[in-house]
Amino acid sequence: MNTSTASMTIAEMREFAGFTPGEQRYIKRSLDIGLGRHDAFKLWARNASENASIRGQYVSYQELKNLRGIAPDSNESAKNFDDLEPFMGKLLRVTAFDLAQERLTSFSAYRFLYERLLGAHIRPWLPSAFCAAAALPQIRPDRRKDLLKSLSEAAATAPGWSDREPAFYPDWVEEVAA
Repeated sequence: MNTSTASMTIAEMREFAGFTPGEQRYIKRSLDIGLGRHDAFKLWARNASENASIRGQYVSYQELKNLRGIAPDSNESAKNFDDLEPFMGKLLRVTAFDLAQERLTSFSAYRFLYERLLGAHIRPWLPSAFCAAAALPQIRPDRRKDLLKSLSEAAATAPGWSDREPAFYPDWVEEVAA
């Protein structure tokens, strides 16, 4: 690992450490479900409510398989909107599910999760999917306000996005007895 890659990985770890414990837990659980890493029911379900939430997330995340292969080229889309509906419709549906769970409290946490679930090429599409999902009537009005305020002007109007794939994927850590 070169110095540049190591420093970027450390920056990603610091960003993750800045999220609330609930966001960290939800991101790790979501990566287990979305990337097929672990049995989320065994690791994350503490009660019947979480069990139901995980079941719903498994169903919702079935769309990720389709999304991985259909992201339109963000430069081409300015001229051609034909590819937009199948892609944004699916991305909006999955995003709305995650935001409705009320575990992700900011655009940063959402972006962190989705660039790992779908890859770096998804970055240009995340602000619009996040705004659209956060503005849906299914999201409580006070949550809508907080979510939309979490999207910085810089993120909403970025002229370009890095194509560097994420290096840090947080994972379940087994507790060690003292």
